[in-house]
Amino acid sequence: MTNHPHYVGRFAPSPTGPLHFGSLVAAIGSYLDARSARGQWFIRVEDLDPPRTVRGAGRHILKQLADHGLVSDHPVVYQSQRLQHFDNALSILQTEGRLYSCNCPRRSYPGLYPGTCRTRELSGSQPSALRFRVGETTIQQKDLVQGAVTWTYGKDFGDFIVHRKDGLHAYQLAVVIDDIAQKVTRIVRGADLLSATPMQTCLYNALGVQSPETLHLPMVLGRDGQKLSKQTHAPVINTASAADNLNQALAFLNQPAIASDNPKTILSAAIKNWRTDRIPKLMGKTL
Repeated sequence: MTNHPHYVGRFAPSPTGPLHFGSLVAAIGSYLDARSARGQWFIRVEDLDPPRTVRGAGRHILKQLADHGLVSDHPVVYQSQRLQHFDNALSILQTEGRLYSCNCPRRSYPGLYPGTCRTRELSGSQPSALRFRVGETTIQQKDLVQGAVTWTYGKDFGDFIVHRKDGLHAYQLAVVIDDIAQKVTRIVRGADLLSATPMQTCLYNALGVQSPETLHLPMVLGRDGQKLSKQTHAPVINTASAADNLNQALAFLNQPAIASDNPKTILSAAIKNWRTDRIPKLMGKTL
């Protein structure tokens, strides 16, 4: 067990439905990594998108996590209650010339955004998004599981939206501002979010903050090879089988199983056994 008392980690679910096994793997991975370093572990509910939020899902998710022994060290943060903080960050970025208005419909560009509105002057009457003007040509990250990764501007990522045309704050902005506020030092999440790293790193750089370490776990894939998700109707985890769920998640992450029916006993032993070098270096892994 590594002694790293200033470690801060988090699990940040979106309340678009109950937890499935893929989400549980991410929660357990982030929890064990924080606990093995004697660090803190927070839960943050990312409820920024009202049209996608399912009523009561946030409470349900917290109950599912608690039934597996996973409880936040601090009161749970809800992004919907932090809109002023996101507005403040937008003001800072706007003042520094890092944002520009964009009214390009998504269907107008098949891949990366080509920067069409970078040099255009849009009328204030037109509904438009705000994009971050990327200055970096490459972003490099040494991920603790996936290894060294390099992204090139214009090839792997482009200027990205931080405030949507419909008036909602975008994920990339909100997650960075909240991670800064919570002093997160290591982000443990699924490998499907690895591609978000260069954009989030650009925001950290623009705000003069050191970006956290990253550890991207393999995505849980169904038998059809698709990532388990709420959109693909992944089965809801059964909290009556919490001990079995925990051991299944440990097996997925290539960690030793724990012979116990008590979730707290399993987690306590798993913390001591946790080794990141055992985690499969895969983007996705089938159940």
